[in-house]
Amino acid sequence: MTVTFKDVKADLLDQIARGVMAPGTLMPNEMDLAETYGCARATVNRAMRELADEGIVERKRKAGTRVRKAPIRQARFSIPIVREEIEAQGAEYRYALIDRTVAEVPDWLRGRLSLTPGQQVVRVVCMHWADGIPYQHEERWINPEVVPSVLRADFSASGPNEWLLAEIPFSNAEISFMAVEATQDLADHMGCFAGNALFRTERTTWLRERAITLVRLTYRRGHRMTTKY
Repeated sequence: MTVTFKDVKADLLDQIARGVMAPGTLMPNEMDLAETYGCARATVNRAMRELADEGIVERKRKAGTRVRKAPIRQARFSIPIVREEIEAQGAEYRYALIDRTVAEVPDWLRGRLSLTPGQQVVRVVCMHWADGIPYQHEERWINPEVVPSVLRADFSASGPNEWLLAEIPFSNAEISFMAVEATQDLADHMGCFAGNALFRTERTTWLRERAITLVRLTYRRGHRMTTKY
C-alpha cells in the first residue's frame, strides 16, 4: 500500500500527542523519515510543511525540525461578501452608495499604501442594511494603478467589495480590529449617537507588493465577529 503524506502526518501527530516526540524534540531528518515510512522524501516534506504551517513543528535551515514547546495557533479570517453574510442570517439585504470620488491620495494613506505624491485613488463610501437596520458602513480607497477598471465603475448598484473580489485576486492582507467613537456623520448613518463606541475592522489587501485597497468597515453596536483556529 502506498504511504501518503496524510499517513505520515497522522503518525507524526500521534507520536507528538503521545509524548514519543516531546516538546523541543529534534525530529529525524526527511531522508531518515522517508526510509522509516517507506515513501519518497517529497511525501515526508509535504507532511512536515503542513505540520509547520499548523504551528506544530518549527523548521530551521541547517538546524533541523523540532516539536514546538508551545504550538502556534493561527486564526483564519475569510473576506466575506456582506450581502451573502446578511442573507445567510435570513435577513433582507439593502445597499446604497453615499459617495464616490476620484482624488489625490491623502498623505496618511500614501504612506499606508506606499503610493507616490499626487497619485490618484478612488474613494467609495456606502451603507449596507439588514432588514432595514444599519449593519455596516464602508469607507474604501482603491488604487487605480493596480485596478484601472475602477475608474469606470460607479458602484451605484452594488458594493465595491463584491466588485473587487470578482475583478482582481489578492495575494496577502492585513486586518486590524478596533473600537472607534462615532462621529456625527457616522452616527447619522448607523442610527446611534455621536460618541458611541462602535466596532471597526480595517483591512488592506495587496497583489504581491502592490496595494489594491484599504477599507474601513464600521458595524452597528453589538456586532460580534467569531473566528476559529
